[in-house]
Amino acid sequence: MTYRQAFSNDLSPTEVSPKQQPILPWLAIGALIFFSVVCYFGGALNLLRQTFPLASFAVGVLLYVRYPILYIGFTWWLWFLIALIRRLIDYRSGWDEQGFILVTPFLVSLLTFVTFVRYLPKAYRMGGLPFVMAIFAVIYGALVGLVNFPPVVVFRTVLDWLTPVLFGFHLFVHWREYPSYRKNMQTVFIWGVLVMGGYGVMQYMIAPDWDRFWLIQTKLTSMGEPKPLGIRVWSTMHSPSPFATAMLAGLLLLFTMNKQPITLPASAVGYLSFLLSMVRAAWGGWLLGLVTLLANLKPKLQMRLMVTILVLAVCVVPLVTIEPFGSIIQQRFQSFSNLEQDQSYRDRSTNYNLNINVALSSALGRGMGGTWIIDPDSGKLLPIVLDSGVLDSFFALGWFGALPYLGSMMLLLYYLFQGSESRSDSFANAARSISLAIFAQLIFSSLMISFSGMVFWGFLGIAMAAKKYNQQTR
Repeated sequence: MTYRQAFSNDLSPTEVSPKQQPILPWLAIGALIFFSVVCYFGGALNLLRQTFPLASFAVGVLLYVRYPILYIGFTWWLWFLIALIRRLIDYRSGWDEQGFILVTPFLVSLLTFVTFVRYLPKAYRMGGLPFVMAIFAVIYGALVGLVNFPPVVVFRTVLDWLTPVLFGFHLFVHWREYPSYRKNMQTVFIWGVLVMGGYGVMQYMIAPDWDRFWLIQTKLTSMGEPKPLGIRVWSTMHSPSPFATAMLAGLLLLFTMNKQPITLPASAVGYLSFLLSMVRAAWGGWLLGLVTLLANLKPKLQMRLMVTILVLAVCVVPLVTIEPFGSIIQQRFQSFSNLEQDQSYRDRSTNYNLNINVALSSALGRGMGGTWIIDPDSGKLLPIVLDSGVLDSFFALGWFGALPYLGSMMLLLYYLFQGSESRSDSFANAARSISLAIFAQLIFSSLMISFSGMVFWGFLGIAMAAKKYNQQTR
């Protein structure tokens, strides 16, 4: 197959058909799963806690070096499932305050730092300057943080901030392989919506023992009560907000994959669990993303999308109106009309007013680690809740770091919405709509870091790759 034929068939030169998939990476992934299952049911849970991050990292290195497309899917699934894996282990072996196993997806994702080092000299020429600006803003915050806070606190915060930007940069610089990356992310997220959405519905209905145990140990009353029909759904994640972000992205992507047979069941459980998460900002972000997606497609694709929306509405609306789902979802929707009396809204407003002067008063910022404190009783790291990505950026980076960091996001979004390359590429259009939908929520939450940041920067990166690929192939 020639280079031109490969791209005309919507495949990259490095992509192979399922029948040609090499066996080595699947053996490595299978060995990791087999080892984890044996340790879990064999009672070697402490061993699993300590070795799972290292074993996953080893698999990640193999995939990153030899099988870059599978590396992307492997990384996403670790982010999707790691919190659930932690809860299952804690339930059987006792509560682990440190949660060391949660470092696993960070370790695997940080392999993309190699990509950053390799492509930094030509990043400007490729159009990756905004990513570089964001990365160096985070490095600046780390240096300031090391002056003010213990290294462990700074390192923990840098993981949250730096990993997503590196991952987005990695997706962007491999723009020549965009068709392969697109296919991989579509597959990952459609199955992710089905798995996470299905588990979320089950979590709400029966409240599994390990989820109840975790909720009791953490004492997070904002996530509901540890009983059936009492949980505010967070599915396989560690809280409702990152789960809602993942579902927002997946559900918008489903509109670009209406010919897949699992689209309908994935949409049913996906929308139901998305609504049961009770994250109103994500609901609004989804609506903004859908409007943006519709507005920027070609008329033919717009009509196809409208038909898909109508079909999904016929299937999903009855599910969210019957009990035991209807009353709690309707109650949450009604809170939009009376926000002044809503406790969550009042808490956010109070917190915002208390912290805005502190966040905007420093030119240099407090540095990485400035949004964490050490509990004197337990010695555990506890976050300072700012409830705003904008405040968080100024709080940690100051004016000197926050302006290039936030400015990089705006530059990327501005560039993505210029030109008409994405009008005939529904995935590229969905990717930039997802990025905009999450960016619009930064005033309510710090969605640019940790897992939510992986979704935000990841889709910024793949959308930039799509734009460059479509420009070159035209």
